[in-house]
Amino acid sequence: MTTAIQTANWAQKMTDSTMARRPLLSDGVQNDKWSYDYGVVLKGIELVWRKTGDPKYLAYMKENMDAFVDEEGGIRHYEKESFNIDHINNGKVLLTLYKESKEQKYKKAADRLRQQLAEHPRTSEQVFWHKKVYPYQIWLDGLYMGSPFYAEYVKEFGDQSEFDDITKQFILCVKNTKDPETGLLYHAFDEKKVQPWCDPETGLSKNFWGRSMGWFVMGLVDVLGILPEDHPDRPQLVTILTETLEVLKNVQDQNSGVWYQVLDQPDRKGNYLEASASCMIVYAMAKGVRLGMLKEEWMETAQKAYEGIIAEFITVTAEGHVNLNKNCQVAGLGGPDGRDGTFEYYISEPIITNDLKGVGAFILAAAEMEEQQS
Repeated sequence: MTTAIQTANWAQKMTDSTMARRPLLSDGVQNDKWSYDYGVVLKGIELVWRKTGDPKYLAYMKENMDAFVDEEGGIRHYEKESFNIDHINNGKVLLTLYKESKEQKYKKAADRLRQQLAEHPRTSEQVFWHKKVYPYQIWLDGLYMGSPFYAEYVKEFGDQSEFDDITKQFILCVKNTKDPETGLLYHAFDEKKVQPWCDPETGLSKNFWGRSMGWFVMGLVDVLGILPEDHPDRPQLVTILTETLEVLKNVQDQNSGVWYQVLDQPDRKGNYLEASASCMIVYAMAKGVRLGMLKEEWMETAQKAYEGIIAEFITVTAEGHVNLNKNCQVAGLGGPDGRDGTFEYYISEPIITNDLKGVGAFILAAAEMEEQQS
């Protein structure tokens, strides 16, 4: 790894830039919702806080959750009855704050999210629906949104037998979304095979979206970091992690070292190298090596990709603020806009700078890469 990258301290620089740009992630107007991307950013900032010991980072995490959580653990803009798996993600930050402060409001708020999972609708195989408005659908994104919080809650407050439900989410997701030819995972699966975006015979969506696979491998490595070493499904989950990263390595752009928006169609007009997915994949590789789930040689792949992220996506303003460019703003399936999951759809969504999902993934990836160098 080049000296410039090694000494840049990108995780802290991006954190400081984000805090300067957005003193609160929720601005009270446009961004005033219980949004899952806050949790991505704040979990990255948690790593920076643990590395530096600077209390301003923990304070920023607290301020952002306090913008939503009242003294009784109520969560502003959160409705359990919408059964949206995205709404679980910020719970990981609540658990950190509870462990650090012992303030009951964070535990009570986390309890609310755990109760949602207890009642959350599921497929016939018992995988969580993505949302109530997306019935009988498994989206790769949801494995990150729900499972790491679920696992950490079980570790702290639950029964060991509950881990079986968490490991099952990944095993059945792969069973239903894996392409037998490439090994890549389709963005989503409709058990009823009725959605306009799915193949009526397989129930699968049409493409391999970079960030959806990024969400999946991040969620998997985070759960493996919590799952007991002796859990019977652990070897299978490690195999899934290794095999999924292998197929992602197969579609890694050899020139830049990063990944495309639509993973397997690099030469198709309109496709582009995308920041958030690339950061997520690097995070999963680096954390997997650090925790001993992946062999050390994976760092060579991660290093090439990390250098590519810096070269391809990072710019620094005159004020010294770090920007992450070329982020897909959003992508989904169905809904009021009739998102059809075609290649043309995925490349049509806005490409923006400093999208929080990408920023959070970058901080996570940079922090893990820097941990390897320390």
